[in-house]
Amino acid sequence: MTVDDAEFRKKVRADIPHSARVWNAWLGGKDNYPVDRELADAVTAAYPQTAELAQASRAFQARAVRHLAGLGVRQFLDVGTGLPVENSTHEVAQNVAPDARIVYVDNDPIVLVHAAALLTSTPEGRTAYVDGDLSDTDAVVDEAAKTLDLSRPVAVLLLSTLGHLVPSDGIRVVQQYMARMPSGSYLVLCDTVKTPQTLAAQEAYDSGDNPPYLVREPEEITRCAEGLELLEPGFVSIPSWRPDEENPALVDQWGLVARKP
Repeated sequence: MTVDDAEFRKKVRADIPHSARVWNAWLGGKDNYPVDRELADAVTAAYPQTAELAQASRAFQARAVRHLAGLGVRQFLDVGTGLPVENSTHEVAQNVAPDARIVYVDNDPIVLVHAAALLTSTPEGRTAYVDGDLSDTDAVVDEAAKTLDLSRPVAVLLLSTLGHLVPSDGIRVVQQYMARMPSGSYLVLCDTVKTPQTLAAQEAYDSGDNPPYLVREPEEITRCAEGLELLEPGFVSIPSWRPDEENPALVDQWGLVARKP
């Protein structure tokens, strides 16, 4: 399939904004349309920290993956992948452990078209892409199990993703993923916390002809990790999770990394 394919154009809908492309615009990428940039600019006008928050999320993901690979984790399930960017999960993980296996999950047609960029594995490792809805947990895990060995620990990543679900559904979805994972697995999770500023961003985002993205109360994020053991420094603003620099600028997105006993 190419971007000129008629069926692809019908699915992509370049006339309405889409979350993966809007996120790509905040990251300074080129895989977006004018309608996506218009919405990205509207949200940024309401909440100037938006692009900084998006960049912090990607940086947190890289640090968490690097740390877990250093602990010996060799399998990663990246749910809600989004469009390929520099330092994608497989690049970070396989830089530490060339034999790492990574499965990406998304249901966006434009992400599917770009999935080849996510499948450039090392010879020793392996990558795969699941075209599926993050809330259909059993189907996603069953497909991922064709690449991952579910008798061995898996790191499940859900970053800046749960806002597409109402909070109760988000908690249930995360817990269902972790229920399918063996002891010694990890959860890497972050999302935007509710403040007057992020509520303004939510309202601006909802002004587009697209599904809403709901910001979270902190406990709606931490409840996802009930029964798991939080790694230090716990549940924090993501730039302060094992930062590469001293005194990083904080953002209104909080996250955690937790181990399944």
